[in-house]
Amino acid sequence: MPFPDGFLDELVARCDIADVVSGYVPLTPKGRNLWGLCPFHSEKTPSFSVSPEKQIYHCFGCGKGGGVINFIMEMENLPFPEAVRMLAARAGMTVPEDGADQGRRKRERLLEANRAAARFFNDTLGTPEGAAGAEYFSKRGLSKGIITRFGLGAAPDRWDALLHALGKQGFSKQELLDAGLAVKNRNGTIYDRFRNRVIFPIIDARGGVIGFGGRVLDDSQPKYLNTPDTPLFNKRRNLFALNLARKSKLGFLILTEGYMDAVSLHQAGFDNAVAMLGTGCTEEHAQLLSRYTGEVLISGDTDGPGLEAVQRAIRVLEKTGLSVRILRLPGAKDPDEFLRKYGREAFRVLTERAENHIEYRLLQIRAKYDLKSDEQRVAFLKEAVGLVASLPGPVEREVYGARAAEAAGISREAMALEVKRARAKLAKTQEKQSERQILRPAVSFQPKERSLRYENVRSAKAEEGVLRLLWMSPELFRKVERLGPEQFSSPFLGRVFELFAQRYRAGHGISPAVLARELTQEEMNRLTALLQEPESLENAERAMEDYIEIIETELIKREAARETDPLLLAQERYREKKGYGGTGNDGRK
Repeated sequence: MPFPDGFLDELVARCDIADVVSGYVPLTPKGRNLWGLCPFHSEKTPSFSVSPEKQIYHCFGCGKGGGVINFIMEMENLPFPEAVRMLAARAGMTVPEDGADQGRRKRERLLEANRAAARFFNDTLGTPEGAAGAEYFSKRGLSKGIITRFGLGAAPDRWDALLHALGKQGFSKQELLDAGLAVKNRNGTIYDRFRNRVIFPIIDARGGVIGFGGRVLDDSQPKYLNTPDTPLFNKRRNLFALNLARKSKLGFLILTEGYMDAVSLHQAGFDNAVAMLGTGCTEEHAQLLSRYTGEVLISGDTDGPGLEAVQRAIRVLEKTGLSVRILRLPGAKDPDEFLRKYGREAFRVLTERAENHIEYRLLQIRAKYDLKSDEQRVAFLKEAVGLVASLPGPVEREVYGARAAEAAGISREAMALEVKRARAKLAKTQEKQSERQILRPAVSFQPKERSLRYENVRSAKAEEGVLRLLWMSPELFRKVERLGPEQFSSPFLGRVFELFAQRYRAGHGISPAVLARELTQEEMNRLTALLQEPESLENAERAMEDYIEIIETELIKREAARETDPLLLAQERYREKKGYGGTGNDGRK
């Protein structure tokens, strides 16, 4: 059963969007709205807007938008019911029993299964089947205390050890498949995903075991194996050990590539270390890190792929406004090896001497060329000019331009001139891109979401106006009695109109936050964007009449075109046959 509308209305009323969002994003008042760096994409200039008056958020950069429930769904990677429950707990509200849903119970069971699996793997370390895993951790120098803190474990070298153990606890094979703990082969045989591996539980910021990473104890492949994507786990959106590192008092976070690197750093007293989950640094990782720190030290492997991973991480992290420094590890390929060779104090000194990302990138460029060769010097300068020209601050450009000039043996003035030319070229390219957009007005009116593109822009803009007016002044519904969703040229806008009408007829407010239950995130992005556009309530009834007249006129044109164009008629019949009708862009009734 869905949550009662009355309960959702009260929940949204109690959870002021400005209060909720400010718990994740620092906001600054400007005009009637609050502004901050968008938590959904990387940026240095705030384009993320929160409207306390409208109770919506909207990013003018990436287009994300919605109400308070959408925000929690996106930030915490939760389905609608769980986001509602999280907000209800925050507001001190009791969730109605009939709000319980199958999805919530499934999520709880998956968490329970993972928790039980973590206990099983940890317990196995103390048994003969876990002896190889215990020996591995011992050789890596891990103490019993750190093993307990991270809940490390071992998977037996059997095909059904976990299946059997969790089956006795009441978990079905399907639940273990859904949690990513088991695998089904082509013949339908189900078996343990993790076998003969040491196990690293992956725990989210709320303390739930959401997945696992496993390292082999023999020469089999793959060397590392992670939980696949599940309703709980996505490797692009989570980081190993963040549940511990977010509480650190050291003032910065250390981003590593491997589980053992993070664990070893924590044991050495660097409780601010986190690790990626078998993937490169993503925008989601950057946004996650920015919630807990303003500075990140990247510590990647020193081999070829490791250096490339560091370069990619720099590009992703610097876009968020994070201060990024690079940790060089002389004499070791990763932090774990460095600590075992040189100890904690030597590593602490390295963190103090870590280079900022611009120094690091400039040195990486320099290392590619033999600067004794004129041809190589020119190639070095060409690449260095591109890096320096991309820097936003004039002081940064002067400082690092001077260093590049000194390395290549040319004057600072010559370097500054080349940087100036490169920036002018960049500005011209950006100007041309802007001009192309301006010269294509129809494109600028289209939603960013391709699945919601308008077939009739003139009608759709009028339909958007109808929705804005109804949202601002619901009593205007008495002026739209002759208008139905089937008259809308955009199936999406017609569907929103019907949702607005249903809530109005039921005596409920028209809240974008509550519509998160009915609309996809893409649809919420578009709805929020159109609600952000200016609309005056002065002469609102006249404006509504004008909008409706445009919609009706364009409808007559479309019907006439269908009657005379066999292709359009065939397309319409196909849509009706498939059930797409006029109810929604994805065919939902």
